[in-house]
Amino acid sequence: MSKLTLKVNLSPLEALAKVTEVMGVDLVHEEQHKLDGGLEIGTLIFEKYYMRVKNRIALIVIADNFQGSTEIRAIATASSEGIIFNFDWGAGDSFLRELEGILEPYVTHAEWVD
Repeated sequence: MSKLTLKVNLSPLEALAKVTEVMGVDLVHEEQHKLDGGLEIGTLIFEKYYMRVKNRIALIVIADNFQGSTEIRAIATASSEGIIFNFDWGAGDSFLRELEGILEPYVTHAEWVD
């Protein structure tokens, strides 16, 4: 499992719209909410087959502005090959890098978590 946190200078729903229009993989779930006071939250769940791990990988993207600026949290999971070994040959990181590349012009801070 790989994790990436980004702060961007877009609203959460604008950021998710950019990701949705560019990400060329299966979008399996999308949810967006506008709350009182200009607060927004949204979730996207993508799935993609990676040959190197012989598995479909899920990318969960959550965006909100609850702390005053837009924060995107992304988690790539199911990226390891087999039941016993939790080694993904970099497939999870590759999926996250696709997301990071889409939002790169708007990123003010990025933090990778292993």
